[in-house]
Amino acid sequence: MTPAGTFAAVSAALAAGHWAGDYWVQTHRQALGKDRPGWPGRRACAAHVATYTLTLAGCLTLAGWALSVPLDAAHVACGLAVSAVTHYAADRRRPLRRLAAALGKEAYWDNGGAAALDQGWHWAWLFVAALVIAGGGSA
Repeated sequence: MTPAGTFAAVSAALAAGHWAGDYWVQTHRQALGKDRPGWPGRRACAAHVATYTLTLAGCLTLAGWALSVPLDAAHVACGLAVSAVTHYAADRRRPLRRLAAALGKEAYWDNGGAAALDQGWHWAWLFVAALVIAGGGSA
Protein backbone atom coordinates (compact mmCIF):
# COMPACT_ATOMS: atom_id res chain seq x y z
CA MET A 1 0.00 0.00 0.00
CA THR A 2 1.31 3.46 -0.89
CA PRO A 3 1.82 6.10 1.80
CA ALA A 4 -1.09 8.05 0.27
CA GLY A 5 -3.30 4.96 0.43
CA THR A 6 -2.33 4.40 4.04
CA PHE A 7 -3.10 8.04 4.83
CA ALA A 8 -6.49 7.79 3.09
CA ALA A 9 -7.45 4.65 5.00
CA VAL A 10 -6.25 6.08 8.31
CA SER A 11 -8.11 9.34 7.66
CA ALA A 12 -11.34 7.49 6.91
CA ALA A 13 -10.97 5.37 10.05
CA LEU A 14 -10.33 8.46 12.18
CA ALA A 15 -13.29 10.26 10.62
CA ALA A 16 -15.64 7.37 11.40
CA GLY A 17 -14.18 7.05 14.88
CA HIS A 18 -14.56 10.76 15.50
CA TRP A 19 -18.27 10.86 14.64
CA ALA A 20 -19.01 7.70 16.60
CA GLY A 21 -16.85 8.60 19.60
CA ASP A 22 -17.80 12.25 19.88
CA TYR A 23 -21.55 11.74 19.50
CA TRP A 24 -22.66 8.12 19.96
CA VAL A 25 -20.17 6.85 22.54
CA GLN A 26 -19.97 9.99 24.66
CA THR A 27 -22.41 9.75 27.55
CA HIS A 28 -24.87 12.47 28.49
CA ARG A 29 -23.05 12.92 31.81
CA GLN A 30 -19.71 13.38 30.02
CA ALA A 31 -21.20 15.87 27.57
CA LEU A 32 -22.73 17.97 30.34
CA GLY A 33 -19.81 17.72 32.73
CA LYS A 34 -16.65 17.95 30.64
CA ASP A 35 -16.42 21.74 30.76
CA ARG A 36 -17.28 22.14 34.45
CA PRO A 37 -14.60 23.62 36.68
CA GLY A 38 -12.37 21.54 38.92
CA TRP A 39 -11.92 17.81 39.23
CA PRO A 40 -15.50 16.83 38.34
CA GLY A 41 -15.06 18.50 34.94
CA ARG A 42 -11.59 17.08 34.43
CA ARG A 43 -12.83 13.57 35.22
CA ALA A 44 -15.82 13.85 32.88
CA CYS A 45 -13.61 15.16 30.09
CA ALA A 46 -10.95 12.50 30.68
CA ALA A 47 -13.61 9.77 30.61
CA HIS A 48 -14.97 11.14 27.33
CA VAL A 49 -11.50 11.38 25.78
CA ALA A 50 -10.69 7.83 26.90
CA THR A 51 -13.79 6.33 25.28
CA TYR A 52 -13.34 8.58 22.24
CA THR A 53 -9.74 7.41 21.81
CA LEU A 54 -10.74 3.77 22.23
CA THR A 55 -13.32 4.30 19.50
CA LEU A 56 -10.65 5.75 17.20
CA ALA A 57 -8.37 2.81 18.01
CA GLY A 58 -11.16 0.36 17.22
CA CYS A 59 -11.82 1.96 13.85
CA LEU A 60 -8.09 1.98 13.05
CA THR A 61 -7.79 -1.67 14.03
CA LEU A 62 -10.75 -2.64 11.87
CA ALA A 63 -9.42 -0.67 8.88
CA GLY A 64 -5.95 -2.12 9.36
CA TRP A 65 -7.34 -5.65 9.40
CA ALA A 66 -9.93 -5.30 6.62
CA LEU A 67 -7.74 -3.33 4.23
CA SER A 68 -4.31 -4.71 5.16
CA VAL A 69 -3.21 -1.21 6.13
CA PRO A 70 0.38 -1.23 7.40
CA LEU A 71 0.14 0.33 10.85
CA ASP A 72 3.09 0.76 13.17
CA ALA A 73 2.08 0.54 16.85
CA ALA A 74 4.37 3.39 17.92
CA HIS A 75 3.02 5.71 15.24
CA VAL A 76 -0.55 4.75 16.09
CA ALA A 77 0.12 5.48 19.77
CA CYS A 78 1.68 8.86 18.93
CA GLY A 79 -1.14 9.81 16.57
CA LEU A 80 -3.80 8.81 19.08
CA ALA A 81 -1.95 10.80 21.76
CA VAL A 82 -2.01 13.90 19.52
CA SER A 83 -5.74 13.42 19.09
CA ALA A 84 -6.41 12.75 22.77
CA VAL A 85 -4.44 15.70 24.15
CA THR A 86 -5.89 18.20 21.68
CA HIS A 87 -9.40 16.79 22.10
CA TYR A 88 -9.18 17.16 25.88
CA ALA A 89 -7.97 20.76 25.58
CA ALA A 90 -10.83 21.68 23.25
CA ASP A 91 -13.52 19.93 25.26
CA ARG A 92 -12.55 21.70 28.46
CA ARG A 93 -13.84 24.72 26.48
CA ARG A 94 -11.89 27.50 28.21
CA PRO A 95 -8.64 26.98 26.25
CA LEU A 96 -10.47 26.92 22.92
CA ARG A 97 -12.58 29.94 23.85
CA ARG A 98 -9.41 31.85 24.78
CA LEU A 99 -7.87 30.91 21.43
CA ALA A 100 -11.01 32.07 19.63
CA ALA A 101 -10.83 35.38 21.47
CA ALA A 102 -7.13 35.79 20.66
CA LEU A 103 -7.92 35.25 16.98
CA GLY A 104 -10.76 37.79 16.99
CA LYS A 105 -13.47 35.12 16.87
CA GLU A 106 -14.99 35.75 20.31
CA ALA A 107 -18.20 37.22 18.88
CA TYR A 108 -18.56 34.24 16.54
CA TRP A 109 -18.01 31.88 19.48
CA ASP A 110 -20.58 33.71 21.60
CA ASN A 111 -23.19 33.82 18.82
CA GLY A 112 -23.47 30.14 17.94
CA GLY A 113 -20.09 29.43 16.40
CA ALA A 114 -18.60 27.52 19.33
CA ALA A 115 -19.61 24.11 17.97
CA ALA A 116 -18.18 24.87 14.52
CA LEU A 117 -14.89 26.12 15.99
CA ASP A 118 -14.76 23.04 18.24
CA GLN A 119 -15.27 20.68 15.30
CA GLY A 120 -12.81 22.63 13.14
CA TRP A 121 -10.21 22.21 15.88
CA HIS A 122 -10.89 18.49 16.17
CA TRP A 123 -10.74 17.89 12.40
CA ALA A 124 -7.50 19.85 12.00
CA TRP A 125 -5.85 17.75 14.71
CA LEU A 126 -7.28 14.51 13.28
CA PHE A 127 -5.51 15.45 10.04
CA VAL A 128 -2.23 15.80 11.97
CA ALA A 129 -2.90 12.52 13.79
CA ALA A 130 -3.52 10.77 10.45
CA LEU A 131 -0.21 12.09 9.12
CA VAL A 132 1.60 10.82 12.21
CA ILE A 133 -0.07 7.41 12.04
CA ALA A 134 0.39 7.01 8.29
CA GLY A 135 4.05 7.95 8.64
CA GLY A 136 4.59 4.61 10.36
CA GLY A 137 3.47 2.46 7.44
CA SER A 138 5.70 0.85 4.87
CA ALA A 139 5.25 1.17 1.11
